[in-house]
Amino acid sequence: MSQQHEQLRVLIVRLGAMGDILHALPAVAALRQAHPKWYLGWAVEPRWRALLCGDGGEMPLVDRAHLVQAKDWARAPLRGETWREIGALRHGLRAEQYELCIDLQGAVRSALTGRLAGTPRMIGEDRPREWAARWLFKQRVATKGVHMIEQAVEVCAAAAGERLSPILPPLPVNREAELWADGVLRGASHRPVVLLSPGAGWGAKRWPAERYGAVAAELHAQGCMVLVNAGPEEQAIAAEVVRASAGVVQAPEFTTPDSTLERLIAVIRRVSLVIAGDTGPLHLACALGKPVVGIYGPTDPSRNGPFGVPFRVLRHPESKRDHTRHAEPEAGLLTITPEQVADAAKDLLGCKQ
Repeated sequence: MSQQHEQLRVLIVRLGAMGDILHALPAVAALRQAHPKWYLGWAVEPRWRALLCGDGGEMPLVDRAHLVQAKDWARAPLRGETWREIGALRHGLRAEQYELCIDLQGAVRSALTGRLAGTPRMIGEDRPREWAARWLFKQRVATKGVHMIEQAVEVCAAAAGERLSPILPPLPVNREAELWADGVLRGASHRPVVLLSPGAGWGAKRWPAERYGAVAAELHAQGCMVLVNAGPEEQAIAAEVVRASAGVVQAPEFTTPDSTLERLIAVIRRVSLVIAGDTGPLHLACALGKPVVGIYGPTDPSRNGPFGVPFRVLRHPESKRDHTRHAEPEAGLLTITPEQVADAAKDLLGCKQ
């Protein structure tokens, strides 16, 4: 291997969303482990910066994070400030002199972000999620894996020219959030701690909050401490879970102006199990090596379900993959009972009776 290849400068592009970034992390962690001397940059939306950067600026996985205000730019493409920010991003990317860009998003906006870096090589999937993006890649990879993590690993492996296997990624630490999480779990003693995350990106993926409450009541009766997570604008869902559980669920204040994601990371580091649908918190739990119960409806768990950890997935056999953003829960999702979810949870916790 040449000296140049030993110190390759690589830009990763995976702008968002939370779950998708988490699906890319095991592939990039494998790349980092195989080539610790490579300089790795990552282009990411600012709201997901905490998945790469700690509060002290330390980055356990990459060397540089480039913040991309892609959604703001899309809302105001003709604004002068938009063009100034894009110009500053282009300048920052080119200053790093990246030799290779790996697009792990497969969207036009991610491919255009990668092209701003001006790298000699730009690689992405042969069949990206947005077909037009493939024409912006200089090298295309025909992936065979079913799961998104497997596909990301294949793209990174092709870029590196060697076999890679996904590994658990190191996630950064926020000290304030860690202290806050210690306080939240102070009353847990030696009890198992279970985190429920009832929110979802759209209604068709959202198992009813009252059913989460019923699961919480059963797990509390088994001696567990049960917490409920609610992302921004999901406090009403969390409150419904608490009511349905007859008040046994605790609802800590995850949502803050500055550290919502950091607090979620810190709490999940400490829990015994996460129960959620196809959402970012479920994928975050997997990235942190935690067992999960996944409650799936219109999305396919073989493609974006739990990966690399002990898990149970509940899904009706007649549920079909459908990313249409319906407001109401998918019919198959509603066939899953609280008893089934509680049994799966107790099985993973080792307390099934």
